[in-house]
Amino acid sequence: MRLVRLIANLGYGSRREVAMMFREGRITDPAGDVLYADDQREHADIRVDGEALDPPIGLSLMLHKPVGVTCSTKDVGRLVHDLLPERFRLRNPALSTVGRLDRDTSGLLLLTDDGALLHRIISPKSAVAKIYEATLAEDLRGDAVALFASGMLMLESEKTPLLPAELEILEPRRARLTLHEGRYHQVRRMFAAVGNHVTALHRRSVGALTLGDLAEGEWCVLDEHDIGRVFTARRGA
Repeated sequence: MRLVRLIANLGYGSRREVAMMFREGRITDPAGDVLYADDQREHADIRVDGEALDPPIGLSLMLHKPVGVTCSTKDVGRLVHDLLPERFRLRNPALSTVGRLDRDTSGLLLLTDDGALLHRIISPKSAVAKIYEATLAEDLRGDAVALFASGMLMLESEKTPLLPAELEILEPRRARLTLHEGRYHQVRRMFAAVGNHVTALHRRSVGALTLGDLAEGEWCVLDEHDIGRVFTARRGA
């Protein structure tokens, strides 16, 4: 791949703009020697304005999403992409969220430009475990644990029952819920089905991948080991 196309696909500008960056001597090797558009270089040996290139195509990130941020590129207000470098919006292929967390939900959010990986994670066949902690408006009913685990709970407007889910009551109004599917606003709708209301919701983990010490609004690049942990079962953790 020509260097102009490579750098443009990483979001640094249009091909015309990147070509101009070459003419201005802004594209160099690690020693500071100017590179030309038809040079052959490894990704790691290219610098833009003295800085290493962003990760290549096949990028996957983990983000600690704060409350009040939307998983969209079009909604009004603060967006997930506002927490990332501006040029990440322009990457080709696009960097997309793997599923969504609603505006009022915080916690672990995955993003990737690898379409095959995205579909593998969200595929019902993968049954990737996702663990949430919910704060509730009312004390939990005693039958909620058995009902959620039954595989018989039917949500309003749905045609098939939910898969069994593990509910752990931490306090009368605080619970940990493990899901193996991802339906629209599923956690909130499940608690609504047992007469309760979620006042705060946080996703702790996806598979065996956790936020660790990643602070709200921070993100990190995932390696192959991290991605493998997404597909590791994690029940009741």
